[in-house]
Amino acid sequence: MERTRVIVADDESLIRMDLREMLTNLGYLVISEAGDGRSAVNLARELRPDIVIMDIKMPDMDGIEAAQILTQERLAPVLLLSAYSQQELIQRASQAGVAGYLVKPFRENDLAPAIEIALARFSEFRVMEREVGNMQEALETRKAVERAKGILMDTQGLSETEAFRKIQKMSMNNRKPMRAVAEAIILAHQAHEQ
Repeated sequence: MERTRVIVADDESLIRMDLREMLTNLGYLVISEAGDGRSAVNLARELRPDIVIMDIKMPDMDGIEAAQILTQERLAPVLLLSAYSQQELIQRASQAGVAGYLVKPFRENDLAPAIEIALARFSEFRVMEREVGNMQEALETRKAVERAKGILMDTQGLSETEAFRKIQKMSMNNRKPMRAVAEAIILAHQAHEQ
Protein backbone atom coordinates (compact mmCIF):
# COMPACT_ATOMS: atom_id res chain seq x y z
CA MET A 1 0.00 0.00 0.00
CA GLU A 2 1.56 3.29 -1.08
CA ARG A 3 1.58 5.86 1.66
CA THR A 4 -0.18 9.17 1.07
CA ARG A 5 2.45 11.87 0.48
CA VAL A 6 1.86 15.07 2.40
CA ILE A 7 3.29 18.60 2.43
CA VAL A 8 2.73 20.50 5.67
CA ALA A 9 2.67 24.31 5.68
CA ASP A 10 2.41 26.44 8.80
CA ASP A 11 4.40 29.46 9.89
CA GLU A 12 4.86 27.99 13.38
CA SER A 13 7.56 25.34 13.41
CA LEU A 14 6.10 23.76 16.57
CA ILE A 15 2.80 23.13 14.85
CA ARG A 16 4.64 21.68 11.84
CA MET A 17 6.53 19.36 14.17
CA ASP A 18 3.31 18.23 15.89
CA LEU A 19 1.62 17.67 12.57
CA ARG A 20 4.55 15.71 11.19
CA GLU A 21 4.46 13.48 14.26
CA MET A 22 0.69 12.93 14.11
CA LEU A 23 0.77 12.22 10.37
CA THR A 24 3.67 9.80 10.72
CA ASN A 25 1.85 7.97 13.54
CA LEU A 26 -1.18 7.68 11.27
CA GLY A 27 0.92 6.16 8.47
CA TYR A 28 1.17 9.20 6.19
CA LEU A 29 4.45 10.26 4.63
CA VAL A 30 5.43 13.89 5.20
CA ILE A 31 7.64 14.70 2.20
CA SER A 32 8.26 18.38 2.93
CA GLU A 33 7.40 21.38 5.09
CA ALA A 34 6.91 25.07 4.39
CA GLY A 35 6.57 28.18 6.54
CA ASP A 36 4.48 30.21 4.10
CA GLY A 37 1.99 29.80 1.26
CA ARG A 38 4.33 30.68 -1.59
CA SER A 39 6.89 28.04 -0.57
CA ALA A 40 4.10 25.50 -0.16
CA VAL A 41 2.93 26.16 -3.73
CA ASN A 42 6.47 25.89 -5.12
CA LEU A 43 7.11 22.66 -3.20
CA ALA A 44 3.84 21.20 -4.46
CA ARG A 45 4.77 22.08 -8.05
CA GLU A 46 8.07 20.34 -7.61
CA LEU A 47 7.11 17.30 -5.48
CA ARG A 48 3.51 16.60 -6.58
CA PRO A 49 2.18 15.53 -3.16
CA ASP A 50 -1.13 13.72 -2.70
CA ILE A 51 -2.33 16.45 -0.35
CA VAL A 52 -1.19 19.75 1.17
CA ILE A 53 -2.16 20.53 4.75
CA MET A 54 -1.78 24.20 5.54
CA ASP A 55 -2.69 26.93 7.92
CA ILE A 56 -4.86 29.81 6.70
CA LYS A 57 -2.90 32.59 8.37
CA MET A 58 0.58 32.67 6.88
CA PRO A 59 2.96 35.42 5.78
CA ASP A 60 3.50 36.34 2.12
CA MET A 61 0.55 34.35 0.77
CA ASP A 62 -2.20 32.99 2.98
CA GLY A 63 -3.48 29.43 2.86
CA ILE A 64 -6.58 30.33 0.87
CA GLU A 65 -4.62 32.10 -1.89
CA ALA A 66 -2.19 29.18 -2.02
CA ALA A 67 -5.12 26.74 -2.14
CA GLN A 68 -6.58 28.59 -5.10
CA ILE A 69 -3.35 28.19 -7.08
CA LEU A 70 -2.99 24.52 -6.10
CA THR A 71 -6.57 23.86 -7.23
CA GLN A 72 -6.29 25.83 -10.48
CA GLU A 73 -3.05 24.09 -11.40
CA ARG A 74 -4.64 20.78 -10.35
CA LEU A 75 -1.62 20.08 -8.17
CA ALA A 76 -3.13 18.69 -5.00
CA PRO A 77 -6.13 18.89 -2.70
CA VAL A 78 -5.76 21.28 0.23
CA LEU A 79 -6.81 20.64 3.80
CA LEU A 80 -6.88 24.01 5.58
CA LEU A 81 -6.16 24.41 9.26
CA SER A 82 -7.47 27.36 11.16
CA ALA A 83 -7.95 28.54 14.69
CA TYR A 84 -11.08 30.28 13.45
CA SER A 85 -14.26 28.77 12.13
CA GLN A 86 -15.49 32.08 10.72
CA GLN A 87 -18.15 31.73 8.08
CA GLU A 88 -16.50 34.25 5.75
CA LEU A 89 -13.22 32.36 5.82
CA ILE A 90 -14.99 29.08 5.13
CA GLN A 91 -16.86 30.79 2.29
CA ARG A 92 -13.61 32.10 0.77
CA ALA A 93 -12.00 28.71 1.25
CA SER A 94 -14.73 26.80 -0.57
CA GLN A 95 -14.68 29.29 -3.44
CA ALA A 96 -10.93 28.72 -3.71
CA GLY A 97 -11.63 25.01 -4.13
CA VAL A 98 -10.39 23.90 -0.70
CA ALA A 99 -11.16 20.22 -0.22
CA GLY A 100 -11.31 20.18 3.57
CA TYR A 101 -11.24 22.32 6.66
CA LEU A 102 -10.07 21.52 10.17
CA VAL A 103 -10.39 23.85 13.15
CA LYS A 104 -7.51 23.96 15.65
CA PRO A 105 -6.91 22.60 18.17
CA PHE A 106 -7.66 19.16 16.72
CA ARG A 107 -6.76 15.67 17.90
CA GLU A 108 -4.76 13.12 15.98
CA ASN A 109 -7.88 11.06 15.30
CA ASP A 110 -9.56 14.08 13.61
CA LEU A 111 -6.80 14.19 11.02
CA ALA A 112 -7.21 10.94 9.08
CA PRO A 113 -10.95 11.36 8.33
CA ALA A 114 -10.36 14.98 7.27
CA ILE A 115 -7.53 13.89 4.94
CA GLU A 116 -9.56 11.03 3.44
CA ILE A 117 -12.54 13.33 2.80
CA ALA A 118 -10.26 15.93 1.19
CA LEU A 119 -8.72 13.27 -1.09
CA ALA A 120 -12.16 11.94 -2.05
CA ARG A 121 -13.53 15.43 -2.72
CA PHE A 122 -10.54 16.25 -4.90
CA SER A 123 -11.02 13.17 -7.04
CA GLU A 124 -14.76 13.94 -7.27
CA PHE A 125 -13.84 17.45 -8.33
CA ARG A 126 -11.58 16.08 -11.07
CA VAL A 127 -14.52 13.97 -12.30
CA MET A 128 -16.75 17.07 -12.44
CA GLU A 129 -14.04 19.06 -14.15
CA ARG A 130 -13.58 16.42 -16.83
CA GLU A 131 -17.34 16.45 -17.34
CA VAL A 132 -17.68 20.22 -17.81
CA GLY A 133 -14.15 20.92 -19.03
CA ASN A 134 -13.96 24.23 -17.22
CA MET A 135 -12.66 25.22 -13.81
CA GLN A 136 -15.29 27.82 -12.89
CA GLU A 137 -18.11 25.60 -14.07
CA ALA A 138 -16.62 22.71 -12.08
CA LEU A 139 -16.59 24.86 -8.91
CA GLU A 140 -20.25 25.78 -9.50
CA THR A 141 -21.09 22.12 -10.13
CA ARG A 142 -19.28 21.17 -6.97
CA LYS A 143 -21.35 23.59 -4.86
CA ALA A 144 -24.56 22.02 -6.14
CA VAL A 145 -23.20 18.49 -5.78
CA GLU A 146 -22.05 19.15 -2.19
CA ARG A 147 -25.55 20.36 -1.26
CA ALA A 148 -27.22 17.45 -3.01
CA LYS A 149 -24.83 15.00 -1.32
CA GLY A 150 -25.78 16.49 2.05
CA ILE A 151 -29.49 16.00 1.28
CA LEU A 152 -28.95 12.37 0.22
CA MET A 153 -26.82 11.70 3.30
CA ASP A 154 -29.56 13.12 5.57
CA THR A 155 -32.59 11.62 3.88
CA GLN A 156 -31.21 8.25 2.78
CA GLY A 157 -28.51 7.63 5.38
CA LEU A 158 -25.78 7.38 2.74
CA SER A 159 -22.08 8.02 3.27
CA GLU A 160 -20.48 10.93 1.41
CA THR A 161 -18.94 8.58 -1.17
CA GLU A 162 -22.20 6.66 -1.69
CA ALA A 163 -24.08 9.93 -2.17
CA PHE A 164 -21.55 11.06 -4.78
CA ARG A 165 -21.74 7.73 -6.62
CA LYS A 166 -25.52 7.93 -6.63
CA ILE A 167 -25.46 11.40 -8.22
CA GLN A 168 -22.84 10.21 -10.72
CA LYS A 169 -24.98 7.17 -11.61
CA MET A 170 -28.17 9.24 -11.99
CA SER A 171 -26.22 11.60 -14.24
CA MET A 172 -25.06 8.73 -16.47
CA ASN A 173 -28.42 6.95 -16.54
CA ASN A 174 -30.36 10.11 -17.40
CA ARG A 175 -27.60 11.48 -19.65
CA LYS A 176 -27.76 14.72 -17.71
CA PRO A 177 -24.80 16.71 -16.34
CA MET A 178 -24.10 16.18 -12.65
CA ARG A 179 -24.97 19.77 -11.87
CA ALA A 180 -28.46 19.32 -13.34
CA VAL A 181 -28.97 16.13 -11.32
CA ALA A 182 -27.75 17.85 -8.14
CA GLU A 183 -30.01 20.85 -8.72
CA ALA A 184 -32.99 18.55 -9.30
CA ILE A 185 -32.29 16.80 -5.95
CA ILE A 186 -32.08 20.18 -4.19
CA LEU A 187 -35.33 21.40 -5.78
CA ALA A 188 -37.20 18.20 -4.95
CA HIS A 189 -35.99 18.45 -1.37
CA GLN A 190 -37.09 22.09 -1.05
CA ALA A 191 -40.53 21.26 -2.48
CA HIS A 192 -40.83 18.35 -0.05
CA GLU A 193 -39.95 20.58 2.92
CA GLN A 194 -42.66 23.18 2.20
